[in-house]
Amino acid sequence: MRNKLRNSVYKQMQQFAALTVTFVLSGNAERTKRCLNAVEKLYLNGSYQTRNAITNVYVYNLSMILELHHIDVQKIFPAALRAEYIKQINAY
Repeated sequence: MRNKLRNSVYKQMQQFAALTVTFVLSGNAERTKRCLNAVEKLYLNGSYQTRNAITNVYVYNLSMILELHHIDVQKIFPAALRAEYIKQINAY
């Protein structure tokens, strides 16, 4: 059951990242901001598993796609997600 829940959280973050990318690439700034703020709220108030899924799936996938399209990730991400993004790019 626990493994099923973990996979579900990761899958949901993957789908939410795809949705956010769609909004960014279509130029829908309001919906993009709402998605990012919702994920940041989940990150700040969620369990360890949720935060881990957000960091490893959402931030990673979103930042990779945005960088491919030459969109400044640091300007888009809210503070907590930006900090996780910076940790990721400095880890490599």
